[in-house]
Amino acid sequence: MHLDPLAILTAFGLIFLAELPDKTMFASLAMGTRMRPLYVWFGTSTAFVVHVAIAVGAGGLLGLLPGWIVKLVSAALFGFGAFMLLRGGAGDDDEDAAGKTVTGFWPVFSTAFMAVFISEWGDLTQITTANLAATNGTWSTAIGSAAALMSVSALALLAGRFIAKRVPLQTVQRIGGVCMLGLAIWSLVEAFTG
Repeated sequence: MHLDPLAILTAFGLIFLAELPDKTMFASLAMGTRMRPLYVWFGTSTAFVVHVAIAVGAGGLLGLLPGWIVKLVSAALFGFGAFMLLRGGAGDDDEDAAGKTVTGFWPVFSTAFMAVFISEWGDLTQITTANLAATNGTWSTAIGSAAALMSVSALALLAGRFIAKRVPLQTVQRIGGVCMLGLAIWSLVEAFTG
């Protein structure tokens, strides 16, 4: 097992920026106001780890293809990610179901796990994680991606109200989109020059 610190930081940075303005952050915030935050974090973190494992596995399979094909697919996926972030957050409204307070570890854990597990299928961060795993290594990507997702969930639970009121999430989306666009261009250049 080889860990590349730069690949870990790259995965962390990209996934963190992509997930920060995502509906999952708002779902974590909403659940944290009605449920015990630590239990919510355990549930969301477990769901994120499962999704990272699935995405890294898919990316590992993608990594078996010839290098130029992987770079073209990576460029397309990064381009798609940039498009999704730069088009705006129109579909990321917080659609939280009104509900009663849930207590107890297992009910809160299962509620948080299922909310994230279902909503993250095919999400931008899952696609980006698969893409990074194909090009930057599975373990480094898995560690960076899982740490980023778990950090965003913790951030939402600890300081979500502050972020939602004071930091323009559209700015964070644009920064993430520009970074992904840069990576798409870089991957295209590598595909045709390498």
